[in-house]
Amino acid sequence: MSGCLSAGERRPSLRPKYGAPVGRRDEYRAVLRSRGVAHWPAYLREHSGLPGPRGNIELAQALADVGDRVCFDRFIATDDEYLVLCGVVGLGRLLAEGAGAEVEQRLRGHATDARWRVREAVAMALQRLGDADLPRLLDMVTDWSADRNALVQRAAVAGICEPRLLKTADAAASAIDLCVRVTHALAARNTDERRDTGVRALRQALGYCWSVAVAADPAYGLPRFRALADCTDRDVAWIVRENGKKARLANLL
Repeated sequence: MSGCLSAGERRPSLRPKYGAPVGRRDEYRAVLRSRGVAHWPAYLREHSGLPGPRGNIELAQALADVGDRVCFDRFIATDDEYLVLCGVVGLGRLLAEGAGAEVEQRLRGHATDARWRVREAVAMALQRLGDADLPRLLDMVTDWSADRNALVQRAAVAGICEPRLLKTADAAASAIDLCVRVTHALAARNTDERRDTGVRALRQALGYCWSVAVAADPAYGLPRFRALADCTDRDVAWIVRENGKKARLANLL
């Protein structure tokens, strides 16, 4: 997806389950540390998995583990999609280590990138922050969800709707409430806005993020998800149908 997908399309996956086997991230870290930083770009390109359908996320995460801010900045400054992806994931590590508003604003800017893989990297960066400082992530995605830009809202939803981050009732409730707010904001957009590629990408994300959030706390989430059925908006109806197809939610329903 370079921009967005139509309702019937599916983008190639960047999800880790399709990436390298368990343990490869450690191997990649070792390889990167054994090579000079100057040799990293060539190695990353060679093992990126692109232009195939599945980008090498384990390698990108390993690079984010061992790189530094100078490295991330250099990669982001290139026009190479995979190197930019790696650098953006690295920004998430900086946030997790306590970087401030300047890095957050940079990440927020990357959320609106025309390249879908870079936008996915933003979600992964946010999840890195969540692993280290979940309250800060919750505050951040709440703020981002109020942004008028649909792609920033998309990043907020995709960033928090990750099962490993929703282990507590408070975190799950926050994710569900965010899905409610962003879905209502989508329904409030006019017809012309709905044609925007960013809005379509947001709808696509809501088409699966609801199921992740509700599955984390069905008692809180199911009534709010079922309430969407009362909405006559066509995009909201599509979101309900798509989430209902997901096994994690279909079993609950």
